[in-house]
Amino acid sequence: MKTTVVHTDHSHSGAGCRRLIFSALMLVGGLSLRYAGAALFDSPAVRLGWYLAALLPVLLPVLREALRGMRGGAIFTEQTLMCLACFGAFLLGEYPEGVAVMLFYAVGEELQERAASRVRRNIRAAIDLRPRSALVVGPEGGLAERPVGEVSPGETIEVSPGGRVPLDGLLLDPGASFDTSALTGESVPRRFVCGEEVAAGMISAGQTVRLEVLRPEEESALARMLRLVEQAAERKAPAERFIRRFARIYTPAVTAGALLIVAVPWILSLAAQTPYAFDVWFARALVFLVAACPCALVLSIPLGYFCGIGRASREGILFKGGNYLDALARVDTVVFDKTGTLTEGSFEVREVVAAGGIAVRELLRLVAAAERTVTHPAARALVRHAEREGIAFALADERVELPGCGVRATVGGTPVLAGNTRLLRRFGVAYPAELDSLAETAVVCAVAGRYAGHILVADRLRDDADDAVAGLRRLGIGDVRIFSGDRPALVEKLGRQLGADVAEGGLSPAEKTARIEALVARKGRGVAFVGDGFNDAPALAVSDVSIAMGGFGSEAAIETADAVIQSDRPSRLVAAIRIGRFTRRIVRQNILLALGVKAAVLLLGASGFATMWEAVFADVGVTLLAVANALRISKYRI
Repeated sequence: MKTTVVHTDHSHSGAGCRRLIFSALMLVGGLSLRYAGAALFDSPAVRLGWYLAALLPVLLPVLREALRGMRGGAIFTEQTLMCLACFGAFLLGEYPEGVAVMLFYAVGEELQERAASRVRRNIRAAIDLRPRSALVVGPEGGLAERPVGEVSPGETIEVSPGGRVPLDGLLLDPGASFDTSALTGESVPRRFVCGEEVAAGMISAGQTVRLEVLRPEEESALARMLRLVEQAAERKAPAERFIRRFARIYTPAVTAGALLIVAVPWILSLAAQTPYAFDVWFARALVFLVAACPCALVLSIPLGYFCGIGRASREGILFKGGNYLDALARVDTVVFDKTGTLTEGSFEVREVVAAGGIAVRELLRLVAAAERTVTHPAARALVRHAEREGIAFALADERVELPGCGVRATVGGTPVLAGNTRLLRRFGVAYPAELDSLAETAVVCAVAGRYAGHILVADRLRDDADDAVAGLRRLGIGDVRIFSGDRPALVEKLGRQLGADVAEGGLSPAEKTARIEALVARKGRGVAFVGDGFNDAPALAVSDVSIAMGGFGSEAAIETADAVIQSDRPSRLVAAIRIGRFTRRIVRQNILLALGVKAAVLLLGASGFATMWEAVFADVGVTLLAVANALRISKYRI
């Protein structure tokens, strides 16, 4: 079963309902005429024609599915089983039972599809909130309303108070607050300043704002979210994959079992020279077939994971598949990156210390030129500081980024190194030993092969970082670690503050990756890594489940991680794990419910103690119970 996020075909659904109602009325009418002793029903031909008319509307769609499966090589499907049971009932003259089997199966399918459609609509209601038009500011300052698909990057749009942002853009006003709940699940409005990116789907909280459009509609953050959720159902969780493999073996085995129920008593009767009642054993085989149909498993389990993905999306947590939701439920070790994950990643220069006779402004000029295109938050803070100080600098003549170390550049013919102390050691530059023990983030600099000073930058801890670690502890996560490329003393101080089990700094991306690989290799460990989805791509790739923080406009985060927390709040990880665990628990309940009831009815049916009506309950009734149980995930309160 392939579940995708699509618009419901209401006309198709309406036709299906009409077929079900017609068949149900015909079945009830036939039973009423039979028990009323109507002379019309004394004719076998009339009874057969009546019940065939009742059967065909619900039989034909199932028969088409069975034939389509056969053409594709899938002979033993649940549709095949239901068709065999129905045909068998008609051969025995049990017309009402044959109609009931197919009618209740079709009702179960219709209700399951309606449940899945409701989940899809809920997801779209939570995510696809883009206006269909935008107010575009013209060259003369006038406003013109245009479809969002016709607005190009670089144009300016205006959003009224309480209006929803139609396209991703850069804020042009000095500052504004936006309701981000549709994307992040956060109820408190978020403050943006001039130049910050605002994502489509946010709501302007109380003022008119203008934005410079960054990207076209199909590339917006909301469009990527929708694609992510649409594709998520195609990545199956282990339980889903197991059920699919199980059904491929189970269904032929059940068919063989039904044949044996008919054949074995016949062979024994021949050997013992006793009468053989074909009708009795054939009826038992039909009951066995109907009770054994694996609908409850193959329908409710994918629906359960789909509900889990939808519930997480309402919290601003996007999973790329049920397999990742399932993997997160089994995690017992969580590793955090520091910068941009546990801290805000918004650095400010606190102090510039020049050495070796170089002036402070000259040091800033050289470092800003070298770091101008570096994306690390500390580098961006240095560049902003130099610009605020009115220092003129040009782009470096040549530059090379060294992952986990810093940058090597040539500025006006002068070699410049800017990064951490590992960078200076790598190039054999001597520096003061006390720099290694600083409990602050420092960008260490060398000019023309000599230590030229350092720049202290500060990064603030996120408000909910403590809550994230405390919440993980309450969930029983016994191993919380911090791996960072920042200074060891600073990372260790942060680890003590948050209560992490291990806090290691000074790690290159390769060293981070090696440590996570070692954790994953430990038997029974489930390791989650939470990072920024760009510099930590190797570490994200080797963990059991990877989570990227802050998905707005971050293509790297969307592409690399298994899940994306759309807000900048690490405590959302706790909610994600809770949803994953609840989803897994519901799926297990459905598996036990379906297998337990079916096993009981199979034994009763083979022994002659269960009729076709009990078999129908074991199939359709259990399916409906399992679907209703799966829908509890959508209402789960975190």
